[in-house]
Amino acid sequence: MEANRGQNGIQLLLAAEQEAQHIVNAARNEKMARLKQAKEEAGKEIAEFRAQMEAEFQRKLAESSGDSGANVKRLEQETEAKIGHLKKEAARISHDVVQMLLKHVTTVKN
Repeated sequence: MEANRGQNGIQLLLAAEQEAQHIVNAARNEKMARLKQAKEEAGKEIAEFRAQMEAEFQRKLAESSGDSGANVKRLEQETEAKIGHLKKEAARISHDVVQMLLKHVTTVKN
């Protein structure tokens, strides 16, 4: 009888060990599946982000290269307007400047 109990105890321990091994293996497999899924999702997100950044870069590149002619034209117009303003101001004050210079040149100081 004692031998039967010992035999049953050993069988019980072996069954428990096998069950524990199955549980550990199942948990390991689930973990690996979750890691694989997370890696795939991260890869998809990276690809989407990369595509979005590339599209934004191409859009900005197209905007900057397309606008270069417009920018040049705008800058030319602004420059011409500033030159016109400076010429008008110079004409407005040139008489006063000439008078001041003549006064200083013709005035004799001791």
